[in-house]
Amino acid sequence: MDRQSRVLPQLWLLLRPQVVPSPRFEPRSFGGGLITFLGLCDPRDAHGIISQVMILLDRVTKVYSKDAEPALNRISLHIEPKEFVILVGTSGAGKSTLLKILTREEKPTSGKIVVGGIDYDTLKDRHIPLLRRKIGVVFQDFKLLPQRTVFENVAFALEIAGMTNREIRSTVPKVIELVGLTGKENKFPHQLSGGERQRVAIARAVVRQPKILIADEPTGNLDPKHSWDIVRLLEKINRYGTTVLLTTHNADIVNRLKRRVITIDHGKITSDQAQGSYRQ
Repeated sequence: MDRQSRVLPQLWLLLRPQVVPSPRFEPRSFGGGLITFLGLCDPRDAHGIISQVMILLDRVTKVYSKDAEPALNRISLHIEPKEFVILVGTSGAGKSTLLKILTREEKPTSGKIVVGGIDYDTLKDRHIPLLRRKIGVVFQDFKLLPQRTVFENVAFALEIAGMTNREIRSTVPKVIELVGLTGKENKFPHQLSGGERQRVAIARAVVRQPKILIADEPTGNLDPKHSWDIVRLLEKINRYGTTVLLTTHNADIVNRLKRRVITIDHGKITSDQAQGSYRQ
């Protein structure tokens, strides 16, 4: 057994939600809403189901202006723990709004949201940082700190979470090894390739062991080889128990992965395929 395989089960132990097996609900996105679909009159009666779902949206609507179409229009879906889900749609379809609502950068106009067991109806502003520790986010443009090394960029996420220097020195090298950057700890972002910078961004996103990893167009600035390197890394992270939500415009990646694909168009879910393909 190599060193990495010995390290990873320890590092990712907390990523594995202890979930009682639940029935599969098909379809997993629907217009009538989860509560209606389950035949429950009172949302509180759905607590047992909600506790077994990693991401739940029930008839979520987001309206920015009365004169414009809703950015999201009564979207309902659920994503289970450990799923790998791809979100596709043209620019302006509503993908970015959905991600901002999940990370609480935006609030919905109406509808119910539960993420990682946290009911957004009762979520106070002071608890939003705790919510975001459950959600790691990777961006297309990396968003690394240019004056910090690879090690320091990854460690920064732990510093702001209040971890001790000892914990940081123990954890960061394991995550750097996970993403394949051992030996580059002291490099600065400008000394790395685009693919390597995205690996640093992924390491920073997962170092706090989030339950959910949102990868927002992570391959958008990469060539095909490095794009697939990043996708395979996301698959590895998913195998260790993290729920992954990937947004992409890359049809080749979508079609070859054979994962669940949710298509959004004009703020509505138009398709939800268990082993989907790219649709526009």
